[in-house]
Amino acid sequence: MLTGIHVAFIGGDARQLEVIKKCIEMDANVTLIGFDNLDSKFPGVHLKELEADSFIDVDAIVLPIVGTDDEGNVENIFSQKRLVLTKDHLVKLPKKSIIYTGMAKPYLRNLCNDLKITLVELLDRDDVAIYNSIPTVEGTLMMAIQNTDFTIHGSNAMVLGFGRTGITLARVLKALGANVKVGARRPDHMARIYEMGFFPFHTNDLEQHVSDVDLLFNTIPQLIVTAKVIANMPYHSLIIDLASKPGGTDFRYAEKRGIKALLAPGLPGIVAPKTAGQIIANVLARLLDEQTGDQGGK
Repeated sequence: MLTGIHVAFIGGDARQLEVIKKCIEMDANVTLIGFDNLDSKFPGVHLKELEADSFIDVDAIVLPIVGTDDEGNVENIFSQKRLVLTKDHLVKLPKKSIIYTGMAKPYLRNLCNDLKITLVELLDRDDVAIYNSIPTVEGTLMMAIQNTDFTIHGSNAMVLGFGRTGITLARVLKALGANVKVGARRPDHMARIYEMGFFPFHTNDLEQHVSDVDLLFNTIPQLIVTAKVIANMPYHSLIIDLASKPGGTDFRYAEKRGIKALLAPGLPGIVAPKTAGQIIANVLARLLDEQTGDQGGK
């Protein structure tokens, strides 16, 4: 339980609602900032404006998945008011308080470093990334089906990267009857790819393995699907790039060659915001509970 813990939520999208519900269920004291246009009302919460003393007695601040932008703006779909998080807002935050977000840009990291505030980026955690791979893969399959005129079953599918999303994606593609190649670099990944029944290859040899590919899925956040690679791909191929912006694909050349290439980061919040929110909520509730224990209870 989170009895006695004061959690402040600043902005967010539909995923944030699931996190708020979870905190209320666990008896936290909840403050909402930037939710004045929210249709559904939560019982017992406090609605506030973003002011200099908003966090004077707060144990944890929960920001949206993308924290702030490079100027401190906080994403906010439940209010028309602009939310800009600055040093003036955080300077009065109690020393043991923690800021939670999905991922942090340099602005937020620097702000927390300057004020010696603990910052937790939830999407860096293995458990969150593995849980998130489920809606990510479902959304990826949806995109593949919508943008092709052939079945996944029997197709030649390629997954680049064997991390937390790549593993789930390769396994599901194989379960649907695709012939799956997986590109990786690490020897232990190559061994595991082989053990799981996929065809392994080193990403340095990518150009040599795409001549018959129907579906190419990239999870590597650096340019890997280059013009040379795309030049060797069949015209009917579909590229779905799941890496964070700007992705790992030469989209300009793909368009020039007539190969459809789609950039699709952040699929969980798009295709399954409720589930994506529950994933964050469950992990965050556990972290807040641990934080309570570390502080000797409330």
